[in-house]
Amino acid sequence: MQVPMVIEQSERGERAYDIFSRLLKDRIVCINGPIFDDTAHVVVAQLLFLESDNPSEPIYMYLNSPGGSVTAGLAIYDTMQYIRSPVNTICMGQAASMGSLLLAAGAKGERRSLPNATIMIHHRQPIDIVQKNMDRDYFMTPEEAKEFGIIDEVINQRPMALVADAVGGEGKDKGPEVQSSL
Repeated sequence: MQVPMVIEQSERGERAYDIFSRLLKDRIVCINGPIFDDTAHVVVAQLLFLESDNPSEPIYMYLNSPGGSVTAGLAIYDTMQYIRSPVNTICMGQAASMGSLLLAAGAKGERRSLPNATIMIHHRQPIDIVQKNMDRDYFMTPEEAKEFGIIDEVINQRPMALVADAVGGEGKDKGPEVQSSL
């Protein structure tokens, strides 16, 4: 896979970044694909770096994952809980299995999903339902994931407050563009 490059110009000249380094500069971490040790290694390092850079600023984690290794996922989960920076999670595409755990591990009130994403958990709660559904996975729409408590909002487009945070400025319109499931 070729990684796109982004060229930025400043008074000092031009600088080329791979797209993921440029996103990291804006405190954006992407998890795309299965979660294995190599993915966890990079994501944990990114989270620790961003916390050391500014522990009070939020980190934005975009998830599109079918899941993966439990130990690799728990390394990311534990780091998300350990660092002082709040981690705001956004599901795009899918968050299945370990991906849904990481989605739910985001900062309370800051767990979001795009409207056409799919969220999957292996078992439902309470225990009688878990026992009944042990042999099958449970796929949810974003609205169902909100009712279940995995996410806080379904968004159609980025709220202006997130745009302002991403570019380091103040958003003029702080009102969220949220699709309500009520």
